[in-house]
Amino acid sequence: MRRRDFLLHLAAAVPAAACVAWPRRLRAAEPPLPPGWRSFEIVTSVEVAAPAGHTQLWLPMPLKASSDYQRLLSTNWDAPGAARAELVTIPDYDVRLLHVDWPDAGAVGPVTLTYRVATCDRRVSLTAASPTPSGAADAPHTLENYLRPTKLLPTDGIVRGTAQRICAGHDGEIDRARALYQWVVENTTRDPKTPGCGMGDVASMLQSGYLGGKCADINALFVALARSVGIPARDAYGVRVADSRLGYRSLGRSGDISKAQHCRAEFYARDHGWIPVDPADVRKVMLEEIPGGLPLSDPKVQAARTALFGSWEMNWVVYNHGHDVALPGSAKTPIPFLMYPNGETGDERINSLDPATFRYQIHSRELES
Repeated sequence: MRRRDFLLHLAAAVPAAACVAWPRRLRAAEPPLPPGWRSFEIVTSVEVAAPAGHTQLWLPMPLKASSDYQRLLSTNWDAPGAARAELVTIPDYDVRLLHVDWPDAGAVGPVTLTYRVATCDRRVSLTAASPTPSGAADAPHTLENYLRPTKLLPTDGIVRGTAQRICAGHDGEIDRARALYQWVVENTTRDPKTPGCGMGDVASMLQSGYLGGKCADINALFVALARSVGIPARDAYGVRVADSRLGYRSLGRSGDISKAQHCRAEFYARDHGWIPVDPADVRKVMLEEIPGGLPLSDPKVQAARTALFGSWEMNWVVYNHGHDVALPGSAKTPIPFLMYPNGETGDERINSLDPATFRYQIHSRELES
């Protein structure tokens, strides 16, 4: 089966009349982006290595809603021989995915998912209330989603006790969130032996006293601590799509991005909306920017530490904010988050952290402005 779905989600500067029918015409039909915006094409190619009976794929998609830092321009997929291939949206956490389903292993074929995304570097001023804060229109019940515990992010017990100690003497969402951010930066470590981006098992981290891991661990720790003291917070799961323009070799990836998945975080403050943070990337700079690592006192680390409370360089695309994601059509337990291609064949899950075994590749390229 072949399915193509083209979606244009552009702000007023990019009119809806730009909709097109075929991918080869897409660039010619797109109007210019506003100054400061960049656009990327990301192609995910998947071929299940050893299909055995009923086979399904779930491929993460970028956020559908436009924002002041990311816009989904188009989506296109090919799934020859598939019984069903459709875009699915899972409510509450903005999770959007391509679900491909083959009832018979003999019909399983390669799948290609292509989408184009525009991004703009994101920076929130913390010195004054924003006139148009990001997420200001979020309803109270939406914010409540980002205060709830999840399976791996509890908000009581040792998590709440730790957050209360860190926040003692600090008032207001921004002041308390900054205290949590600084504590996470100072007390965690990036562990290069952690598979993938980690699991984000916050209670186990705090109970064991070992705060090592990667982005899905370190940033999840910030999110759980913030939620436990009443600050709405969320992980933002995505993938790096370009090299950093800020001089950090460790904070970018272009070309083959099959292993470039990266989780970030946000917290919500009245009069400011959603504020971006990324304590995990501070620890990544410390570990990877030069051989042998850098101390917290290094000027390059200090610059990253300051910048990553309130800004994101958008050489990265956000997929969703989901936790405990129940994959549609799967009878298995929910996955902690959707950041990698996922698959099942013969009622067994395929290892999403091993692109070579799973046989998937993700490539990005920046498009001419």
